[in-house]
Amino acid sequence: MAVTRSLAAARRTGNRRTIFVVALVGVGMLGLSFAAVPLYDLFCRVTGYGGTTQVAASGAGQILDREMVVRFDSSVNRKLPWHFTPEVVRLKVRVGETNLASYTATNQGDAPLVGTATFNVTPDKMGQYFNKIECFCFTEQVLNPGETVHMPVSFFIDPAIAEDENLADVTTVTLSYTFFQAEDQSAAQRPQVSEFSERPRAALAN
Repeated sequence: MAVTRSLAAARRTGNRRTIFVVALVGVGMLGLSFAAVPLYDLFCRVTGYGGTTQVAASGAGQILDREMVVRFDSSVNRKLPWHFTPEVVRLKVRVGETNLASYTATNQGDAPLVGTATFNVTPDKMGQYFNKIECFCFTEQVLNPGETVHMPVSFFIDPAIAEDENLADVTTVTLSYTFFQAEDQSAAQRPQVSEFSERPRAALAN
């Protein structure tokens, strides 16, 4: 009987340990799931993985003779009634040279809306060398009904690309943006005119 009780007690102890370990693993996985998005975002920004571009405070400081063609692409999620397009579809640039391009967006809806843009470059391996100095994608954009804005992006291709043999054959890079309706629309409730607005607000009703 004593042996039976000892075995039962051991089983109960083992079961409690198993339950504790399973619970601990579950908590750990939950924590990782919350951390996964910001960690993945940080990883992409540092490595350029998935075509994620870099952010620079200033120009490259060096311009090479190597030239590349930058193509500009645009799209809008169907829930956002905006017309969004690049003003120039392609631009030949020198590596290390700071360049300025612009997109145009028009709110074709009947209410002010806040939009936010996602972006990437292709081929994906170009992400770590494509640097933005200024970009409309860094902040949410608010457009009034009928308002048209010109949205600039200042960029350069890092001269370090010349040392990457895996990119020796790349001559064209595509910069793509997709606009979505922001979940938080509170900024749209405050009447305002974008600093890039094409027309004064009083003319929007005409």
